[in-house]
Amino acid sequence: MFIRSERLFLRPGWPEDWAELHAVIDDEQIVRNLARAPWPYRPDDARWFANQPQDRRHPHFFVTLPGAHGTRLVGSVGLSEHEGETELGFWIGRSHWGKGYATEAARAVVNLARTLGHRRIVASHFIDNPASGHVLEKAGFVATGEICPRFGEGRRAVAPTVVYALELSGADNGDMEVMRAA
Repeated sequence: MFIRSERLFLRPGWPEDWAELHAVIDDEQIVRNLARAPWPYRPDDARWFANQPQDRRHPHFFVTLPGAHGTRLVGSVGLSEHEGETELGFWIGRSHWGKGYATEAARAVVNLARTLGHRRIVASHFIDNPASGHVLEKAGFVATGEICPRFGEGRRAVAPTVVYALELSGADNGDMEVMRAA
């Protein structure tokens, strides 16, 4: 499955992407804000992630930026299951922060989630990472008022997270094109 948004192309990871993935995510300021990525982030971690199969209900994507000389990996976004709920997760490489890529990618995946029949998506961010909260709000999520402890692999510790939710309806809230691989 592939998604094209206004500026981005979201696609599955391929095994040969591991080196580019490693180069973009090998940054403690990124990894410390992710619940499931270890720090230090090693080449074997990138190989493992690039080789992960897709789940039809909870797909994940590499966020790429098309250009004259091909596409560049700028981050990742996807759905997963966490404590019985569908959860949105994302990260963007530091050199691409502040350009709206995280919001655009999140909105594209929210629209896909609606197409896949999900009724509700949750998301959270560590309390010391309010920028992710702004992305979630711009993507339509609403803070639930819950602060929950969550283990962060990159932090190697439990830290408080702010919980958000988005109730989905049948309406489409953005321009995207979903392409399915034959």
